[in-house]
Amino acid sequence: MTPQANAVVIIGGGIAGLATAALLARDGRRVTLLEQQDAVGGRAGLWESGGFRFDTGPSWYLMPEVFDHFFRLLGTTTADQLDLVALDPGYRVFFEQGGEPLDVVADRDANRVMFERVEAGGGAAFDRYMMSARETYRLAVDKFLYGTFQSFRPLFSADLVRRLGRLGRLLLQPLDRFVAGRFRDARLRQILGYPAVFLGTSPSRAPSMYHLMSHLDLEDGVRYPLGGFRTLIDRIAALAEREGVTIETGARVTAIRSLDRTGKPAVAGVDYVDADGVARRIDAATVVSAADLHHTETDLLPEDRRSRPEKWWSSRDPGPGAVLVLLGVRGELPALAHHSLFFTSDWDDNFDRIFGADPSIPDPASLYVCRPSATDPSVAPDGHENLFMLVPVPADPEIGSGGVDGAGDERVERTADAAIRQVAAWAGIPDLAERIVVRRTIGPGDFVSDLNAWRGGALGPGHTLRQSAFFRGRNASSAVDGLFYAGGSTIPGVGLPMCLISAELVVKRLRGDITTAPLAEPIAATVHGERVA
Repeated sequence: MTPQANAVVIIGGGIAGLATAALLARDGRRVTLLEQQDAVGGRAGLWESGGFRFDTGPSWYLMPEVFDHFFRLLGTTTADQLDLVALDPGYRVFFEQGGEPLDVVADRDANRVMFERVEAGGGAAFDRYMMSARETYRLAVDKFLYGTFQSFRPLFSADLVRRLGRLGRLLLQPLDRFVAGRFRDARLRQILGYPAVFLGTSPSRAPSMYHLMSHLDLEDGVRYPLGGFRTLIDRIAALAEREGVTIETGARVTAIRSLDRTGKPAVAGVDYVDADGVARRIDAATVVSAADLHHTETDLLPEDRRSRPEKWWSSRDPGPGAVLVLLGVRGELPALAHHSLFFTSDWDDNFDRIFGADPSIPDPASLYVCRPSATDPSVAPDGHENLFMLVPVPADPEIGSGGVDGAGDERVERTADAAIRQVAAWAGIPDLAERIVVRRTIGPGDFVSDLNAWRGGALGPGHTLRQSAFFRGRNASSAVDGLFYAGGSTIPGVGLPMCLISAELVVKRLRGDITTAPLAEPIAATVHGERVA
């Protein structure tokens, strides 16, 4: 390869961009990663104030096998890179109607007992549900998640053809109806339906194939990396640099350049503005955008070189927006687990306000609270707690941006105030607001300005039927050769594990690997383009 042909530019230094950079560099390519912010991490950001360390994005460590595989590809292990703690309970659920909260614990059999206690016959129904979730999870991992869909031949394997009937039902039936056919108690239905929100949609819009998520939290367990999720980002960034990746922060890409040629244009490199405001150019035969896909297509490419016209986007679902509330609190908060969920009684109205035709901010909201200081003393000063609240809202940057100490836009701060009151009332912490010593909010407007997120979405395009598996789209441009995509906007989807897999799918695409199996471990390391043992 010539140096230019071997050169790769990665746009975006979130987890997908960092992971893609590390894998491609280990695979023998010369990689430069450009991140517009002053630090890498993307949605998995960090904010520090008053001795508190706040993760500003992902906070659930699920699908550990994906992380394990990724680290082994790079010749290391999860144990070498992270100090993981199993959470018990995995999470706690509070309900608007009151009563004792329900804990989902680290033991599958104990969760079965809880289901039976809440609903007569719930234990046996739990067994059947978990068996189906486990089988569907393995089907997804083995046949879909690690496939690029560049060819559909792998989908015609005999074992998958035998399951087409069941697969069709799981794709066409909504998750809420699937759950309702197996459980009567509204609380259990909510526990089994809420994972749809982490997939960027609602239980009525998510295909029931995603009941596989219940295998992850109710059987496989929830973990946490000590030091917070910033530690995960730091470790992957360090591995990328170990593989020879050049990481440049404060580098805002302004255009993806391409060359005319017979048949189809080909990538030529990128233009960007560096941290000093100087316009620069990198020539490369491969560009991987791990930035928001809508931003990539509509802001970085000329109209005649876009795979998806603007009208295509108008018919797609951006997923939910979010108001994030970062709080440093004086004293202890034992009523809250490391992860706590707060579910409203009028489930349908709550989600209709977020995803419906006439959107508005739910109040009360079905929201999420993380208390990492329950597990990790490094995230808060002695005698204090660290809280991260996530309130799902419509994907609408007009809701506004956040700020420090109440200085954000009015609708964002009002939503934060309501969330604080709600948690205080439902969890029995009447003086919560008076004990706050640090406060910052983040709104949909911040997701646009900081992350170029389409319509201010917090996660990425929702996993509705039209935006799942091979319907989600390709990870390669159909208009420009040599342009590829990674991250939550493309296959396989949103969330940290999916972003790691998306990085691997870029490697597979460049290799012409159409299989649905993960890459062999480890990727053989290279030095000056030569494979080494």
